[in-house]
Amino acid sequence: MERTINRFGLTEVFKPAGVSKVDIIFVHGINGHPFGTWTSEKDRTFWPAQLLPPVIKEANARVLVYGYDADIVSPVKEIASSDTALDRDGQPRYLRPHDGVAQDRIHNHAEHLVATLCANRRSHHATNHPLVFVAHSLGGIVVKRALIHSSGKKGKHTIHLRSIAVSTYGILFLGTPHLGYDRTKWASWSDDVSCTTLKNGSQARLLEALETNSETLQNIERQFVELASDFRIFYFHETKLAWLDNGWRYIVNEGSAAPVIQDVERAGIQQDHSHMCTFDNIDTPGFDLVAEAIERYATDAPETIRRRWAIESNEQWLRLLDGVTNGVARLSTSNPTAQTSDSMLISDHQAVDNTGSVASPLKHYYLVPWNRVKGFVGRETQLTEMSAYFSAASMQQPRVLILHALGGQGKSQIVLEYCQRSRERYPGIFWVNASSRSLALQSYTRIATALSSQTQAKVEDGEQIIETVKNLLEDWNESWLLIFDNYDKPDEFGDIRRFLPRVKPRNAAESTAGSYSLLLTTRSRDLIPVC
Repeated sequence: MERTINRFGLTEVFKPAGVSKVDIIFVHGINGHPFGTWTSEKDRTFWPAQLLPPVIKEANARVLVYGYDADIVSPVKEIASSDTALDRDGQPRYLRPHDGVAQDRIHNHAEHLVATLCANRRSHHATNHPLVFVAHSLGGIVVKRALIHSSGKKGKHTIHLRSIAVSTYGILFLGTPHLGYDRTKWASWSDDVSCTTLKNGSQARLLEALETNSETLQNIERQFVELASDFRIFYFHETKLAWLDNGWRYIVNEGSAAPVIQDVERAGIQQDHSHMCTFDNIDTPGFDLVAEAIERYATDAPETIRRRWAIESNEQWLRLLDGVTNGVARLSTSNPTAQTSDSMLISDHQAVDNTGSVASPLKHYYLVPWNRVKGFVGRETQLTEMSAYFSAASMQQPRVLILHALGGQGKSQIVLEYCQRSRERYPGIFWVNASSRSLALQSYTRIATALSSQTQAKVEDGEQIIETVKNLLEDWNESWLLIFDNYDKPDEFGDIRRFLPRVKPRNAAESTAGSYSLLLTTRSRDLIPVC
């Protein structure tokens, strides 16, 4: 088995018979190995692949192990006929061309873990699948740092890295020194169990970062606390002492491995630090606790992560809108129904202010397609939710709602029905065909013509038309709804923010001003991942 597992990177060690829905990732610790760390000494049982699969059968989960260079020691004498040496569990430990000692910092390991997971999950069409991590010792710190790194990625070219934090549901920490460790203990333990010599200088940076009160560890813990409420967490601590050169000691004490935190599970495993992550069989102490938690997290994860991805997709919209609005929601629709065509916009009221300013509040603008399906039935749940959501809008907190579904599912008809039912709420309802930039510009030209006769002289200047509509709406003190329908090709229509009005700050005298609401329909899988 060990010869088929990559020393570095990810290796899939179990795949369900059907379509996988969850990924379970094992991350080893200091001087660890993606095979040896999880393999028992007595029966050589590699439990992630041999004992766990029957337990998680109903969860349809993949199991992967991750290897990285966490060697803080190098062999005293290499094996002359091979490029390997035995790790502390008796398994081959592949050496690098130089001295075999890790040079990377925790952040480097975290970056590589995130990038590798993203690549693997994308190639397996599993980007949005829930993640459950099982981490031993230093591996837990690497996972925490990886989630911090992932959660901060919001740029156009790195947003894909954010998927790891969004998809993570649970983490099992086995003997992780969250609050640090006594370096003298670990130095003695490493020398003893590996028959090796601890290196000095920069080669010991991993241990230095894990010392009690180290700045690196404190920074990681402080940043992770802000994310922790998003995850299910289980702390496991060792309950057996390990022999060090100066006596029997805990490698990571209970206070550091399992700090008492509200709503976080914790338990002890009847093994020492090195063996708390290995199990000979299902009756080995601790296996039932660990396996049950993995199964529970894997089973519970899909619904939570599906909802989280829905929220994330809307936040990606907000980043696209670049601060246009603060409120956001998402509705999905299904079941085919008649869909509107891209007909020309019409106004039920010939409300043009000949003075060139915004028309009287008594005048209403209803610039929407005229091919609404008569006798519309159904979709009352979505319509009720839309009405309730927009009722909370204000000039201080304008709202945006995204209606998402595949093509032909009736998104436009639902919005048309909402517009018809809401004509008394909004003095202005404006429909924009967002299928392309050119069609959106045509819609804006018609809106500009309706709102102000002065714009007719500028109708050939597309950019000026956009600015005119934005300025008129930004200065309007009445409530209005702006609809962008069929925004399905964001790659081709990438500057949609250019079309969006911004709400100007209002003073106390203008507190009765109306609200700004934005509604978008889309079937884009780029902006709204399908879970």
